[in-house]
Amino acid sequence: MGFLHHGKYFSYFEIARLELFRASGGDYRGMEDAGLFVVVVKAECRYRKPARFDDLLAVEVRLDRISAAKILHSYEVRRDGESLASAQVTLALVDRAGKVQPIPDWFREVY
Repeated sequence: MGFLHHGKYFSYFEIARLELFRASGGDYRGMEDAGLFVVVVKAECRYRKPARFDDLLAVEVRLDRISAAKILHSYEVRRDGESLASAQVTLALVDRAGKVQPIPDWFREVY
């Protein structure tokens, strides 16, 4: 098969972020039902070495900062302990109309 497509890393980052939120007691479906949606406002990735088809990868996610309206996560993709890629993704919360909303206190408490 060859190399993992560079865009696929962002799918892995999202899965890791969702699992972190869930493990912390967060509920994305409940947020969306309440009219709050998480959107990516900035994403950057530094690729060091390629992953190959069928590699067993570990994705580490860390919450770096929550400001009044933004959430910053960092990610590291490893294969056998070796760093293949690192990334930072900035998120915001928006309402149903797409208007940026302040990060609620309950969201901060979950993390």
